[in-house]
Amino acid sequence: MVHADVGIVHPGAMGARVAAQAVAAGARVWWVPQGRSAATRERAEEFGLRPAAGLTELTDRCPVVLSVCPPAAALDLARQVAAAGFDGVYVDANAVSPARVARIAEALAGTGATLVDGGIAGPPPRTPGTTRLYLSGDAPAVEEVHQLFAGTLLTPVALAGPVGRASALKLAFAAYNKISYALAAEASALAESHGVLDDLRDLAGHLLPGTPLASPAQLAGAGPRAWRWEPEMTEIAEACRDSALPGAFADAAAQVFARWQAHKDDGSVTAGRLIAELGGTGGPSGPPRHS
Repeated sequence: MVHADVGIVHPGAMGARVAAQAVAAGARVWWVPQGRSAATRERAEEFGLRPAAGLTELTDRCPVVLSVCPPAAALDLARQVAAAGFDGVYVDANAVSPARVARIAEALAGTGATLVDGGIAGPPPRTPGTTRLYLSGDAPAVEEVHQLFAGTLLTPVALAGPVGRASALKLAFAAYNKISYALAAEASALAESHGVLDDLRDLAGHLLPGTPLASPAQLAGAGPRAWRWEPEMTEIAEACRDSALPGAFADAAAQVFARWQAHKDDGSVTAGRLIAELGGTGGPSGPPRHS
């Protein structure tokens, strides 16, 4: 069992589940309730997180701080933690590009803090074997974080090498996995505009079973998460261009997910609604027939 004080900023749907695994391992996990939503407060209470009066108290109390937030907020949050005087192990476990990780390292430079690059692959950890936390950077700090989650539902995996490697792996996997949802939605919208969506799903069920193209329920799952996936696509596009690769696939996927922003955390949205919102509401066969 781990007996340590760990801070987390900020426990959203993913962050709260990550924090819960540290609690399960025996850590005392602290967070800052100020300015957070009622839903976030409920999650924190549900998973046994302890309230800190502010960011300074959290950073003074905790030798390890986890950052799990939307990609666009990652750099600013690291700057806030640095300004609070944190000098422990800072784990950036966000879906950001290696270039942004480098800027986060610059923000922490001179504070005494040690940056560990983290990449979460998989859904919020609820069951064994579904979710991994990849870690890279300073070896002793990586080992400290590895031990924090060892034996929990969040499987830690250490990568040899500097910060940036864990984020690169995370984005490379997300590029394939999440862009496939955007492709499935666009292919479905095209088929719907010509009245052959049922036939497309039948074909995909035979040749591509287990994919969003074959399963309306699976495709619908992208709607509530699109608000997080859209900025992640921006990070992927940046990472691709930094590697002299075309980022157009990620740019296009970002445009798809941006159309679904209104469905944030809406578990009732259907695949038909998402397809219609891509503009597949007309065509030779008229409006879409599917709900």
